[in-house]
Amino acid sequence: MAVHFIGAGPGAADLITVRGRDLIAASPVCLYAGSLVPKELLDHTPPGARLVDTAHMNLDEIVAEMVTAHTAGHDVARLHSGDPSIFSAMAEQMRRLDAAGVPYDVTPGVPAFAAAAASLGRELTVPGVGQTVVLTRTSARSTPMPEGEDLGTLGRSRSTLVLHLAVQRIEAVVEELKPNYGEDCPVAVVARASRDDEVILRGRLGDIVRQVKEAGVVRTAVIVVGAVLAASEFPDSHLYSAARDRGR
Repeated sequence: MAVHFIGAGPGAADLITVRGRDLIAASPVCLYAGSLVPKELLDHTPPGARLVDTAHMNLDEIVAEMVTAHTAGHDVARLHSGDPSIFSAMAEQMRRLDAAGVPYDVTPGVPAFAAAAASLGRELTVPGVGQTVVLTRTSARSTPMPEGEDLGTLGRSRSTLVLHLAVQRIEAVVEELKPNYGEDCPVAVVARASRDDEVILRGRLGDIVRQVKEAGVVRTAVIVVGAVLAASEFPDSHLYSAARDRGR
């Protein structure tokens, strides 16, 4: 028996992988964050499954549920919003499961930044404009950022920057980014990406704060910053170039 960490996707219930759906259907116990994971995914759980909303539970309580289920011989579907490889708090759960001798595996999901890019209709790596994407967050009430990972430092490359868990600090974010990116740098905020109530805001660093405030966006949003958002004049990728040697 194992704990299956499953990426539940960014919000739309049909953006879960087939593997993730099948693991949910095969697990007698399902732990999920009720505030983030679409309730429709629970329809895939088997009859009589134990459903545990972890939204108001601490780490000890969550791990205790997993260990209890394992001891009883049950597989556990542990649903995380987006993809569990980033900003999911999966690492500390794994550390405790290792100490308890409970096996686990990971099934990836569609991350929020990918869903946001899809909603924007934009590629985040555009030839000649931007080929690097930095995924990061800011620190307020959350765990402090490591030294050298502040926005001022990360922004020096002017790479495409994607910020999670930061829209509540939009004013501070903009002020930290302006010295490197400038007021005219394109920026987009996508709240609740892929959901029916999705909100998309497009602008520049100079006006995005006003847009966010007027729209009332305060959580569950991704901020994307970079020239790729407005790129129209750029060279075709070498990937499909007629001049490329394709081994024929």
